[in-house]
Amino acid sequence: MFSLIWQLIYLATFVAGLYAFIEALRTPAQAFEIMDKQTKKLWVILTGVASGLSLLAVMSGTGMFVILGLVATLIFLLDVRPAVKGVGGGNQSNGPYGPW
Repeated sequence: MFSLIWQLIYLATFVAGLYAFIEALRTPAQAFEIMDKQTKKLWVILTGVASGLSLLAVMSGTGMFVILGLVATLIFLLDVRPAVKGVGGGNQSNGPYGPW
């Protein structure tokens, strides 16, 4: 029973890490520099490693370093991504349905 719960936790951590990794790849590098949130390269590496560790935990059933990956993923998703989300992503004078 407990191993199933841990497997679900590892799977959820993997999905969150993969989402953070994809978002880090999609975000322009200038957005990280403008908002003073380290570099794109660092966040791509951190979220990629977090995803890999979580995938290893899902496959093997043991996740010794999953907590470290989860911390990096949560920092990216809760702090970095909201800060860089609107930077460099097009014209700011657009309305909700396109340009005015």
